[in-house]
Amino acid sequence: MDLRLSHVEKKYLLVGLIALVLFIGGYLAGARSTSTFAADGKTESKLLAQIKTLIDDKFIAWKASSTPPTDKELEYGIVKGYVSAYKDPYTVFFPPREAKSFAETVQGSFGGVGMQVGEKEGRILIIAPLKDSPAMKAGIKAGDIIGSVDGKDVSNMSSDEVVSMIRGKIGTEVTLTVLHKDAKQVTDIKIIREEIKIPTLDSEKKDGVFVVHLYNFSAESPDLFKKAMEDFLKSGTQYLVLDLRGNPGGYLEAAVNMASFFLKDGQTIVTEKKGVGEAELVHRSKGYDLFNGNLRMAILLDGGSASASEILAGALKDHNIAKVVGEKSFGKGSVQELINLEDGSSLKVTVAKWYTPNGVSISENGIKPDVEVKLDQKLMEEKKIDTQLQKAIDLLKNAAVTKG
Repeated sequence: MDLRLSHVEKKYLLVGLIALVLFIGGYLAGARSTSTFAADGKTESKLLAQIKTLIDDKFIAWKASSTPPTDKELEYGIVKGYVSAYKDPYTVFFPPREAKSFAETVQGSFGGVGMQVGEKEGRILIIAPLKDSPAMKAGIKAGDIIGSVDGKDVSNMSSDEVVSMIRGKIGTEVTLTVLHKDAKQVTDIKIIREEIKIPTLDSEKKDGVFVVHLYNFSAESPDLFKKAMEDFLKSGTQYLVLDLRGNPGGYLEAAVNMASFFLKDGQTIVTEKKGVGEAELVHRSKGYDLFNGNLRMAILLDGGSASASEILAGALKDHNIAKVVGEKSFGKGSVQELINLEDGSSLKVTVAKWYTPNGVSISENGIKPDVEVKLDQKLMEEKKIDTQLQKAIDLLKNAAVTKG
């Protein structure tokens, strides 16, 4: 998820809460031709009126304990159907309970299993489990497809709805039915929920190469990254690997800050394009530009690298600062605005798309590696040999030898 809440609060939420004027004699996206818009902002739908009459006349609850939906539940159902008709997995309406759960997730500490969930081609995917999280320890992997949560099919749900089902009281159990990459049968994985605190960064020196593992783009990430770059400058090596595998993103401002360590003042980092006729917003380097021409840098990506990870990698790739090694990134290149509504519900709506300095649409293309290499899971598990990291190290050293 990549909600630039600080930016949104500054730009949007200070002007007040925006009401969603959709109540509705009803609106179904497939019935536009029979819908009319009234002067008070409500919509009327002939089809919806027919469906309502039929259900009122004919519906019998399938079990004795069933209760008919309240007017408010019907309203929320209609609104969710209206929003989902746009077929954008990142444009979502949250009723109050889901809105509260989503807000807690964005704030950073919550009861859950510790993984980033997204939607792609109509399927709910694990973008990446967080480092040392209950999900990672239980065997959840990037690219896993979630079929059900506690036995409930999630195939027609948004990723945010699935997240709200997975989260829960600390210490309780949740069962995820997943299909691992290249597997033929699903697997039930039981996970105990814990308080999830998202890790940020760690670094190491390996084979004469300084390696920074960055796990998210939080508000504190730029300061921690600056400290890591200072350590790199003191390390006595010119080789740097930035590991963004499994990094689902975070704040745009953090990615801009980090890219500025490598780019000259004013160089393009990412372009934000909105609707037709609206001005493009170009995010440019702040010009920290700490490194000289001796820097040899590689960036590691995989299918769990998304959003701000793709912005940073795309900028440094397009400006020829770093070679990208690994696998194609997730392809989450859109901007969402979060609008809180009067009744406690909220609307998360896509308002723009991101493009790399060379004009590559991140949503449509992801970031493709210069050197493609898959992680050998067997070697990793049995001998702790990271084939992608080793390839990046070899690439940097061989390039230096060739140039010399």
